[in-house]
Amino acid sequence: MCGITGYIGYRDAYPIIINGLKRLEYRGYDSAGVMLFDGTQINLSKTKGKVSVLEEKVNNEISNKGVIGIGHTRWATHGVPNDVNSHPHISQSGNLVIVHNGIIENYNTLKQELKTRGYTFKSDTDTEVLINLIEEIKTEHNVKLGKAVQIALNQVVGAYAIAVFDKTNPDEIVVARLGSPIAIGVGKDLKEFFIASDASPFIEYTKDAIYLEDEEMAIICQGKEVKVRKIKDDTLVDTDVQELQMNLEQIEKGGYEHFMLKEIYEQPRAIIDTYRGRLLREKGIIKMSGVEDNMGKFLNAERIVIVACGTSWHAALVAEYLFEDFARIPVEVEYASEFRYRNPVLTEKDIVIAISQSGETADTLAAIKLAKERGAFVFGVCNVVGSSIARETHAGAYTHAGPEIGVASTKAFTTQITVLSLMALRLARAKGTMSSSKYRHYLQELELIPQKVESLLKVDDHIKEIAKKYMLSNNCLYLGRGYNFPVALEGALKLKEISYIHAEGYPAAEMKHGPIALIDDRMPVIVIATSKGHYDKVVSNIQEIKSRSGKIIAVVTEGDTIVREIADHVIEVPETEEAFTPLLTTIPLQLLSYHIAVMRNCNVDQPRNLAKSVTVE
Repeated sequence: MCGITGYIGYRDAYPIIINGLKRLEYRGYDSAGVMLFDGTQINLSKTKGKVSVLEEKVNNEISNKGVIGIGHTRWATHGVPNDVNSHPHISQSGNLVIVHNGIIENYNTLKQELKTRGYTFKSDTDTEVLINLIEEIKTEHNVKLGKAVQIALNQVVGAYAIAVFDKTNPDEIVVARLGSPIAIGVGKDLKEFFIASDASPFIEYTKDAIYLEDEEMAIICQGKEVKVRKIKDDTLVDTDVQELQMNLEQIEKGGYEHFMLKEIYEQPRAIIDTYRGRLLREKGIIKMSGVEDNMGKFLNAERIVIVACGTSWHAALVAEYLFEDFARIPVEVEYASEFRYRNPVLTEKDIVIAISQSGETADTLAAIKLAKERGAFVFGVCNVVGSSIARETHAGAYTHAGPEIGVASTKAFTTQITVLSLMALRLARAKGTMSSSKYRHYLQELELIPQKVESLLKVDDHIKEIAKKYMLSNNCLYLGRGYNFPVALEGALKLKEISYIHAEGYPAAEMKHGPIALIDDRMPVIVIATSKGHYDKVVSNIQEIKSRSGKIIAVVTEGDTIVREIADHVIEVPETEEAFTPLLTTIPLQLLSYHIAVMRNCNVDQPRNLAKSVTVE
């Protein structure tokens, strides 16, 4: 949640910071702010609303000169979205400025103590408490900003990524993290540095970045090497400068109206990129170093526990079918947010797979730490190279989907399923639970998925026509069975996220256990009815809906005639093995949600109350 940017160097800071905020707006967009130092004074502007509102306000209110500054785009946690609660926050003296992503859990205790020392507060935020705590320590101990930040952070409980500036020592910015990401872009010859929640704001300026680990801080000063220290004891740590893998083209819309649509259309390429170098069909093998290097653990595992949130949790449900069907390994799927509080039974014979697009999901990270404490082997599946989950897990696999900017995940879902399919197939072959001929057939089918997704994208206009008929619906039901039950859940989530229509996903057979009471001639029901996997049972469910005047949108296999006669609308998908149908059936549901949201004038890429990366509990 929330996006942080900052710059110190020789260029004008404002254009870099404001453009960085625009790129980070997917992380939070209920308010935004910027601080610039012009060599003499702090110029600060912040406002409720999007970065475009801030940009207009800056042009009217403050000087945008200066070669040092910090900025923030907010997703509210403490305090409602308004001008006062927006970041940056300034200390009581007016000398210190902070931007903060995260939650300080003991802020109220600290606030009451600071009040006894004469501090007053203008906002409802925990962040204003933190900056005044830093100021109090700096004054009381007569120390520089870096030391004051270190002492203060040892007194707070919670999660944070922060950037702090001191007017009395204006040649540096102090950054720190615990639970929320922060990256430092390193300019040529150390003449400039960039600060951001991820690398997208500075990708055109440098390919070199330092990612702070949890409980680390750094003092950034032009012309000096970045020294990274442990917050707890001030010890120096080795600084690892990484080369960025993304490029500018990947984080721009490329002619599409929305990032979400661009990312839907990127799925054929993203799936190929995910299995490239891993799926070697001609040789009849799958190569995944994270699995190969730990094959003994996988083969001896008594069970696999998968932890995830949101769309990643739906991918995990598909994986449950895959691992149990292919490799005959028992699987449990857990919400990471519940797993960490449930005192789960884990042993060294368990494997925990953690799935997250961003690799920064707070609940999933907490689940990983718990699993490691209990002795389980933890395998991560994430998209962002160098992310916290990639560093915290024992081994893992990247999805290689490329940057996903739209808040509603699309290519994350299909690439996660691709990685999990490769893993399940590789384990099946190693365990001998799948014949050689069947194994090779599955490899061939998986390799064909991208071109089948490509063919599905060509029916976009047909899906758009269906969307027109249901754009004013208030409720919607999604049904699927077997491998496509998780797809029904994911389809319903997409519609809820971006169009604000209430939607629920169910196993088709569960319709009779409650949801059927909702069906009438105003209730659209999306049914996934592919030819493989309980087809006859799903047809019976469709007939039950039709007899109660429900409107049926059916996703069927090409050439289907039976469902076509019953349904009001039909969307065909190419034939494939049942295990891979989720990679196809999810595409029309993504497009349907997208078009309905656009027709309802919803902000597709930035739906209300949501942020891309949930880095707070």
